[in-house]
Order: sequence, then C-alpha cells, then structure tokens
Amino acid sequence: MQRAYKSGVLFLNTLTSMNKTGIIALLLLTYTNIFAQKTFRDKLDSVFTVMYNQNQFNGSVLVAEKGKILLAKGYGFRDTLSRYQTNENTIYELGSCSKQFTATAIVLLHRQGLLQYDDPVTKYIPELGRWQNVTIYDLLRHTSGLPEYIGDMAKGWDHSKIASNKDLIGFYAARKDTLSFKPGSMHRYNNTNYALMASIIERISGKTYADYLRDNIFRPLKMKSTFVYNRRQNPKKIKNYATGYVWKRKSFDKITSENPDYGDSVVYYLDGIVGSAKVNSTILDLYKWLNALKSNTFLTPSEFELMTEVTKTSKGKNIPYGFGLELSGGKNNLSFGHTGSWDGYASFIYHKAGKDRTIITLQNFKMGAYPFETINQILDNRKIEIEYPKKITLPAPQIAQYEGTYISKDDGEEQLITYLDGHLVHNTNRIKWDMRFFPIAENEFQGIRQGGADGVLRFTQLHDQEIKLEMLEYGKVIGTAFRKKQ
Repeated sequence: MQRAYKSGVLFLNTLTSMNKTGIIALLLLTYTNIFAQKTFRDKLDSVFTVMYNQNQFNGSVLVAEKGKILLAKGYGFRDTLSRYQTNENTIYELGSCSKQFTATAIVLLHRQGLLQYDDPVTKYIPELGRWQNVTIYDLLRHTSGLPEYIGDMAKGWDHSKIASNKDLIGFYAARKDTLSFKPGSMHRYNNTNYALMASIIERISGKTYADYLRDNIFRPLKMKSTFVYNRRQNPKKIKNYATGYVWKRKSFDKITSENPDYGDSVVYYLDGIVGSAKVNSTILDLYKWLNALKSNTFLTPSEFELMTEVTKTSKGKNIPYGFGLELSGGKNNLSFGHTGSWDGYASFIYHKAGKDRTIITLQNFKMGAYPFETINQILDNRKIEIEYPKKITLPAPQIAQYEGTYISKDDGEEQLITYLDGHLVHNTNRIKWDMRFFPIAENEFQGIRQGGADGVLRFTQLHDQEIKLEMLEYGKVIGTAFRKKQ
C-alpha cells in the first residue's frame, strides 16, 4: 500500500509538470476515436439488422479499419433446427474464397523449390497429356483454356457417386477434351484450374490437400477454426457450424440444396472435389489471414507482390486476378479479395490496402447480399445512399394485384409474376428464376438478389387498365412488358 501511494504521488507530480494542453488534447483525441468507432459500429449494425429482417443477410460480418475491428457480429441462425444464433466464431463453407489458400500452398511449394510456376501441368498430372501447354501459372491466373468441370460433370458423371479430385482427373483423361483457347491468350475464370492445383499439391507434398493446408497455413497462423471439410463425403459433428440453406420452391422455408424441394444434386456429387472450394472458416480466422498477408509476416514481400500483381494476357489485356485473389485498383491503389457461392453459402472477403480497410461477410444463405457500397460510405463519412432500402408494409391485395403474365415488348418472353407471403416472385417461361421482391413503394418492389445485384420491379397503371412492368437494374430500365389481358 505504501509503495502504491508513493507511485501515485509520483504519477501526479509528473502530470503536473507535463504540458496540460498536450494532456487535454490527447484525452480529447482518445475520446473522439472511441466515439467515432461506436458511431461506425452503430451505423453498420443498423444496416445489417435491416437486411436480416428483410431476408437479405444471415450470417457473420467483420468490418475493420486501420487495425481496429469496428463490427464483428452474427445475424440470424446457424441452423433452422436448433435456432442457435450465429456469432463471430461461427464456421462457414467459403466456396471460391478457398482458392486463395490453394494458391498460397503453390507459393510455398515454389519457395521450397519443389515446383516452378512455368512447369507444365502434365509434369505432375501426366494423365492429362493433351494439355501439355498449360502451365501452373495459367492455372493460378485462369488463363489455361481448360474445360469447366462443374458443367461437364453435370452431364457426364454418375450423380449418385461423390467425385474426388482423382475422379476428376480420370474423367478428363478419358474424354480427351481440347482447350477452348491458347494458354495465356485469354483470362476466363475456371474452377478446374484450382481443383488440378490441389492434386498437384498432394502429389508433390505426399500429403492430402487438407493436411497440407492445415500444417503449412492454418496452424502456423493459429487459424484454429479453419479446415477443409467435405460435409457429405465425410460428415462430422462440428461445434458452432453453420448449415448452408436455400429457399424451398414457392416458400420462404429454408432447406438444404439437395432437398427434393430444391433439387440441386451438384452439391452432393461434387462434394469430394477440393481446391476450388471446401475450405471452412470464421470471420475472425479470416481476419488473421488478411493481417498476415498485408503485413508480409507469412509470405515475403516479393511473394505477396507476385500474388497481387495485375498482369496481361499475350494479347495485351489486363488480368484482374492474381493468385487466388480478385484484384482492382492497381499497384498504387490495391484492393484484393474474393467472393464465393456454393451449397447454400455466400462469402465475401475484401481488403483495401490504402485505407487498411477489411470487410468480411460469411453467410449460410445462398441469396445473401452484402452492402459493400453502404459500408464504404459509412466509413468514409460520405452521404449514405442505402443499397437496400427498407421494406414497407402493404396489404396483401395491394401487392397481389400485380400478379399475372406480362409479355416482353422486345422478344415476346413471358414474365410470370406471382404473390408469396407479402412478396412478388418473378419467373419467366424460359427460366425459373424464383426471384423474390418486397415492396419499397406502392408500385415498386426491391429484389432479394444473390451477391447483392440491384433489381427493382416497377408497375404503372395505364389509362386503358393495362399494367406496364419495367425491370430495372441499378436504376436503369433493362426490360419492359405489358400484362396479358385476362
């Protein structure tokens, strides 16, 4: 107690001798920063709360600026049975956001001298001899010209069997497909590229893809809730795991993709293929990952620069894709990240280097959107132009009055509008979109769209009792139709 008292006196004397103006300024700055962070958090939380209430977001979000986490929170439920809430530690399938980890494993093998980026794929996968001109570099940048396995195996694979990467290689070895373009001449996003790299990783390292990523990336970075998981091929009970959902047809009930009431068997028979997807993680683990990338504590500066370099095709066109990362802004204004959508999950990872800004959203709902522009407007203290306006309440008959078949002015396509639980649902006679729209005005309805693409249906009553339907994207009319008279 005596020592504590003397220390306190010394501290007070030190304060007295310091510049009081400086102390006050420091305290004001600290208070201002704390207040600003709370303001940002409250505004961000308000946006995501609205989106959750409108069926536009269900999952976890992290927003950080200059090393400070402004929001890390879950919205909605991680599964429909237990009704457990999502939180910052909930685990989700990443879909195509897995590609950055596949690419990083290739970088690590290159560091060890076990491969070269200009090695032909056939050096490691000789079964695919017809593709001898495709290099690992082409796989990384999506300049290979390879066929897309998701579409091909939908037609040529037994849907009752779960395919593996070995099956994928055997599938193409038997088919002997040719390339769709000369390697390096074009950039075309393709999941086959990253599935083949997973097999190369396994053949060089002697480990499974899952074990190699665990031992060389996830464990060193203490990403304790990140792993490769094939939930249909090898189901496990995992704490705080989010089940991916879609909407049941003609309903707002959430079901898994392969449920007969939705009928997406692709998520079952392709569940064993890794590299292009199947990494699972949390928003907090992914924040660790992005911090390691931006600070060069995991990859060297030259490795990270190569991973995020905007290169060109042999025809001189920019390739907006690095090693498993989508790129924008160029070297002096770099932004990098990825999106993912698979098996009822929707993921978004983004980092803007100049602002040291990170946005991560992980959702267990296929139709989930992320309010990217609104987040940036809030953080930049700009005027907020809400991407996802609030739903208004209208009587059911007032909404249902717009049901009917509308004939497109240009090509005669039928636009089919039906009513469902306070929403309008849009399909056509050619494609079953099952797109749902909620009212934002008496005659305007906002779409609930995967990935957040803006869509509005606007109805106008004409003088002869005819109703005109205008379909808008980002405020621009992209189609006009008139209701077929009864």
